[in-house]
Amino acid sequence: MTLTWILLVFTGVICTETKNTYLTGCTDSDGDEVVGLDGEEAAHADLTKGEVDITLPEFADPYKYVKGKFVLAAIDLQICKENLDVYIKAYKSPEEAEAPPMSCIYPRDEVKVGTVNTLICLITGFYPPRLTVQWTKNNKNVTQGVSSSQLRVNVNDFSYNQFFTLKFTPQEGDIYTCTVEHQALEGPMTREFDVEVPEPSLGPSVYCGVGLTLGLLGVATGTFFLVKGNQCNLTAF
Repeated sequence: MTLTWILLVFTGVICTETKNTYLTGCTDSDGDEVVGLDGEEAAHADLTKGEVDITLPEFADPYKYVKGKFVLAAIDLQICKENLDVYIKAYKSPEEAEAPPMSCIYPRDEVKVGTVNTLICLITGFYPPRLTVQWTKNNKNVTQGVSSSQLRVNVNDFSYNQFFTLKFTPQEGDIYTCTVEHQALEGPMTREFDVEVPEPSLGPSVYCGVGLTLGLLGVATGTFFLVKGNQCNLTAF
């Protein structure tokens, strides 16, 4: 794939001291535009499809823009491709930059045996934005219930993040893995999740029982010494 060319424009909003970032990237076959707000992606445009999405979460989204057509997509894509061609000729087709990914695996909700849940494999900080992910359960490949999120760019360093998810019903002893392959890695990177059932808690009833037992022992001990004391008094008379 041809080296990606990215144009950057930084502007500041004085009243709120926030920083907006605009990125345009393309290859010889496709292109994207990203709007960032204080280091987070706020909007994403697919220049090939001409579609725009606001990608901020609902609680943080100040815009009322509805997903729709991006009328300038074709023009922006053409400009980007022209700049890409100039860049390649000027720098004599330099090698594509690489950044290896990091990953972690965790459940969305508290794990309860027999209850449907979602495993999340979060992959961060990689470039170029191409990788493969394989799920396994007890050493067997899993393809059902698998999904992935849209690629999200880190506007601070232009690396990428992506979520991969697996719907699963945990059973004690099951072992799940998420394996990532990327050209910047020396070999596949695997993260493992073991389904473990927590030991049952002692709970209030146990503590209550222990307390009651100690209380009864205290009463018995007190009674014993009271009787002995009375016997001593009788003997003295």
